[in-house]
Amino acid sequence: LAGTIKDVIPRYQTMRGNYVERTFGWDCHGLPVENEVEKELGLKSKTDIEEFGIDKFNEECRKIVLRYSSEWEVIVERMGRWVDFENGYKTMDLSYMESIWWVFKQLWDKKLIYEGNKIMWFCPRCSTPLSNFEVNQGYKDVEDPAITVRFQSCDDEDTYYLAWTTTPWTLSGNLALTVGNDIDYVEVDDEGTHYILAAARVSAYWKEEPNIIKTFKGSELLSKRYKPLYPYFEDLRNEGAFQIVADDFVNTSDGTGIVHTAPGFGEDDNRVCKENNIPVVCPIDNEGKYSSEITAYAGRFVKDCDKDIIKDLKDAGNLIHRTQYHHSYPHCWRCESPLLNKAISTWFVDVESIKDKMINANNQIRWVPDHLKSGRFGKWLEGARDWAISRNRYWGCPLPIWRNEDSGEIICVGSVSELESLSGQTITDIHKHFVDKIELEGQGGTKLQRVTEVLDCWFESGSMPYAQKHYPFNNQDWLDSHFPADFIAEGQDQTRGWFYTLTVLGAALFDKPAFQNVIVNGMVLAEDGKKMSKSLKNYPDPTKVMDTYGADAMRLYLLCSPVVRCDDLKFSTDGVQETMRSVLIPFWNSYSFFVTYANVDGWQPEGAHTLPKDLNNPLDQWVISRLEGMVKDLRHSMDNYDLQSASLRFTEFVDQLTNWYIRRSRRRFWKSQNDTDKAEAYATLYHVLITFCKSAAPFIPFLTESIYKNLRHEDMPESVHLCDYPEYSESALNENLDSVMQCAMTSVSLGRYLRSQAEIRVRQPLSEIILVSLNEQTRDHLHEIKDIVMEELNVKSVSVKENELELVELSAVANFKKLGKELGKRMK
Repeated sequence: LAGTIKDVIPRYQTMRGNYVERTFGWDCHGLPVENEVEKELGLKSKTDIEEFGIDKFNEECRKIVLRYSSEWEVIVERMGRWVDFENGYKTMDLSYMESIWWVFKQLWDKKLIYEGNKIMWFCPRCSTPLSNFEVNQGYKDVEDPAITVRFQSCDDEDTYYLAWTTTPWTLSGNLALTVGNDIDYVEVDDEGTHYILAAARVSAYWKEEPNIIKTFKGSELLSKRYKPLYPYFEDLRNEGAFQIVADDFVNTSDGTGIVHTAPGFGEDDNRVCKENNIPVVCPIDNEGKYSSEITAYAGRFVKDCDKDIIKDLKDAGNLIHRTQYHHSYPHCWRCESPLLNKAISTWFVDVESIKDKMINANNQIRWVPDHLKSGRFGKWLEGARDWAISRNRYWGCPLPIWRNEDSGEIICVGSVSELESLSGQTITDIHKHFVDKIELEGQGGTKLQRVTEVLDCWFESGSMPYAQKHYPFNNQDWLDSHFPADFIAEGQDQTRGWFYTLTVLGAALFDKPAFQNVIVNGMVLAEDGKKMSKSLKNYPDPTKVMDTYGADAMRLYLLCSPVVRCDDLKFSTDGVQETMRSVLIPFWNSYSFFVTYANVDGWQPEGAHTLPKDLNNPLDQWVISRLEGMVKDLRHSMDNYDLQSASLRFTEFVDQLTNWYIRRSRRRFWKSQNDTDKAEAYATLYHVLITFCKSAAPFIPFLTESIYKNLRHEDMPESVHLCDYPEYSESALNENLDSVMQCAMTSVSLGRYLRSQAEIRVRQPLSEIILVSLNEQTRDHLHEIKDIVMEELNVKSVSVKENELELVELSAVANFKKLGKELGKRMK
């Protein structure tokens, strides 16, 4: 789908006289490649990778990147996409990576890069944080344990605060409880034990009205102390831990109205604790295992400990309630492991400081569909947060930062030549396993080591406008004439991926959008509406579909659907087949009809084809008018990147060509007919076929090329794809004739419908057909086409009336209303 969209627009623009570089780019870095290599090598964790050897691991990643390149070339060529593989760029090339360093250095010099310790979603399997837009790609519905636990008050050993959590593993890091200042809380006496929770949540825990001792606002609980569930961080009590604080994020929609707060495991938790000067602890490592501080579960993966934690809480008498909670939870977009929320040190781009520039850039972009500008993408920009760009991984473009941990001295390198100058070494590769060995001289003879992280692969793809041409080290003039890009296309998931990173870097570097026009496609789903899945095998092999129905049929089927306007499509081979039957086969039959009679008569075009002039037959005038109208509509739709409207236009015209023009003109091609009229019929149909081929070439490149090559005169370009896109002639448009012929086609269509309803074949002559229209101009047209209607429907006379009440008794009007509804539906 994406490849088809990326092919149609360049073909069209090329035929419009524009030069289009069709460079193919390879995304080579990141978790997808690493995961594939890990599977092949049987590596289960980062520890396994490091034991295997980072240098060997990265070289295995390099090898696997282009393993499927030949298959890509086959499928891309089979689907009819023109692209330059030979001169394509790869994100792992030194030239591309050097440009990424330049982009990074520009942001660094603008003070848009910083290192921060923040709560991030973190993949324990990949041992790396993910950016917020990556997290949004991997949500799944899951069942998690939901437990209510009690925290004993320091003021009264019989009083407990109730808190609810769906992450029991975070309780070891609890350092606070959070309430809402203005929420009503109650103290409940339950057989001598007192429980404090939100008044609105009492009914969730007591079936009958309990003994409520008192009611008070959350603000009255502030600074009260409680005893921790675990002894691990008791020494932090003197630093403010284990007290009650307040914040607006607390609500009473579920839980108890008191939030268990672990500053190392939640964004709100972290913020609230910092605001209240409570220290932050995060007792898990980068593989999601408890650190040695948590002695009961040290070295175990945290989510695997939930059952044991719940049992221990129950044994200690601190478990009040347990159930299962069904909710949507983020998983890694590549390895599908459940993510963890934890405090981690990460490098960020300060997006919030350039948000206005990004919004201004977005306002200059044409989005298809348009609602994305202010909707999905616009709202994402408005809420944009700083972008976490570093990954604790191996196969990627390294951060070009060297520093001395002790002195804090830091250097950001912006090019290979700069690194060579600083290091005194010749640099041929800047992947991690090469540059990590390079030490730089610091002040006072100190040594600077490169920071260990690599860049988010989305940073690499967002740098593509510059890095594909090794800007600014080469092709400086090229960027001036090619930035912003005229057009890009991808799926709607890229509103939080590539479209976003392009916009961030374009606004940050040049205060411009990175692209001017974008088509956003929706999801192609299985026929049953489910996501296409290799494991479910719920979709047909695209190659088999193309081998059965042709690539043109599949291309046009996709382009005619709402999927090119960001809606979803339930893919059906029946739909591909219907496209072939309704457009491709009828058009081929039209071509076959022409060739058959032209060969019999020895008819040849006199030269490079032009629009026929001085046509006498109304049918010829009409089909030329409809053809020119189609070209006009196509150019308008394509200039506005409206692929669906453009693609649907072919169906309408092919139906008019085959089921009206050729069928009514058939006798004109017989030998006994008038030579002048026959010559005009040949010239007209020839022009229609050639013009249609040119018009449809970007959409259905194979069929149009085959027909064009057989019909072309030697004075014409060798390929339809080397032709100019057709212009339309206003003088050839004949709206009056179009209306008249439309009346004829509608009348005949309705007449055939009535015959079929009455089970009367067209061969049986009837005495009269009555045509009714309230519109005076239409009634005039109906008088003009009486002969056509009589011939088509095999009737002896035609009557045109203004009102159906002229024809029938009042009691029969209901039947005509039924016909009126059908007529109205068919007129649409």
